[in-house]
Amino acid sequence: MHIKDDNYTKLLQALAYTVIIIGSLACLIPFLLIISASLSSNESIIKEGYHLIPAEFSFEGYKTIFTFPDEVLRAYGVTIFTTVVGTALGLFFMTMAGYVLARKDFKYRNSFSFYIYFTTLFGGGLVPWYIMITKYLHLTDSYGALIFPGLMTPFLIILMKNFIRSAVPEELFESAKIDGAGDFKIYWRIVLQLSMPGIATVGLFLALAYWNDWFSSSLFINDPHKYQLQFHLYNVINSAAFIANMGAGTGVSLGSDLPTESTKMAMAIVVTGPILFLYPFIQRYFVKGLTIGAVKG
Repeated sequence: MHIKDDNYTKLLQALAYTVIIIGSLACLIPFLLIISASLSSNESIIKEGYHLIPAEFSFEGYKTIFTFPDEVLRAYGVTIFTTVVGTALGLFFMTMAGYVLARKDFKYRNSFSFYIYFTTLFGGGLVPWYIMITKYLHLTDSYGALIFPGLMTPFLIILMKNFIRSAVPEELFESAKIDGAGDFKIYWRIVLQLSMPGIATVGLFLALAYWNDWFSSSLFINDPHKYQLQFHLYNVINSAAFIANMGAGTGVSLGSDLPTESTKMAMAIVVTGPILFLYPFIQRYFVKGLTIGAVKG
């Protein structure tokens, strides 16, 4: 009977490993195709499609993106600045909100939690949001327009509240108060120290949202020097496609040398590269932050 149980366990493990390997390949192969396409010539992509190994090596996609390196580096700087500042401020505000909502001695915690949750179901729409940012807050053409909208994300506030509630016992709050600690000292010295996995999880979500944001630049930024990286590269590829289409429409070979397909893939690599290097450093916190709320004891 014991031998049968061991065989059954080994079979389940083999099946689990097989599923994980297949799932990993399903996630990895598309990214490898993007890398391969970014290193392929535009003609080979158009004629032969995408391959795991480039049919014809070429760096023309990257050369197109970095035709004006100062502009790319400036856009990188804007994106890094908005990501770092927005993530730091957002974590500060959302951890404080999560801490307050997790306290059982806060009389109106359920009401405020409902109001925050309600905004995830219904919103005022794009037009009122645009009017508020531009007319009332006067954030047009400022970095505030890129940072302010993401500072208080309802889903992340709820996630932070649930994490603090599961990671920090209520008795610890009461003990700290008996010892004379104030609310902010409890938040700063106890809650933040015990909530690092949750903070890393929320911080990753927030940083990804800021890093991938291009919509804010398209709505509120008119100065090209303040474009985020994604929006800058979006303009580069649109300009290349426009020139190519204009040349095709007039019969003049204006865009024959513009590597639109390989440039798109190179743009994806340029945008996602820094995040790929960041993720391994916070992976262990990220996994723990997602699972700690489901483990009791």
